[in-house]
Amino acid sequence: MEWYLMAFKKYADFSGRSRRKEYWMFVLFNIIIIFGVVFISEAIGLEEYMMIPLGLYILGIIVPSLALAVRRLHDQGKSGGYFFVRFIPLIGNIWYLVLMCTDGEYGSNSYGIDPKQPMDNEIDDIGVEEV
Repeated sequence: MEWYLMAFKKYADFSGRSRRKEYWMFVLFNIIIIFGVVFISEAIGLEEYMMIPLGLYILGIIVPSLALAVRRLHDQGKSGGYFFVRFIPLIGNIWYLVLMCTDGEYGSNSYGIDPKQPMDNEIDDIGVEEV
């Protein structure tokens, strides 16, 4: 849940880098919430009103999901413009899925430090020597 909330803490932050785990946990919680809204609406017999809360939720997550996707592309050293790969007919969504599943660049790149790499003070705390 902390990964999901982290995307909202960086609501419209298109700079920096994000890990695969952060992206996929956000996607997972979005799927769970959407299925939950649909299931509850079906269970209480309000299918015709289901689109109101669902539409409001989707409007609320557009900006953080776009920002998270751009930060995920930055982790691989790619520009945020690669997001538009999704709109290429036939192969665009497959290419985008591969991009979201690909591990990021090790170490710093032009978009920031590696989110997987521990900070220098954390290295000293755990007793690992720098090479």
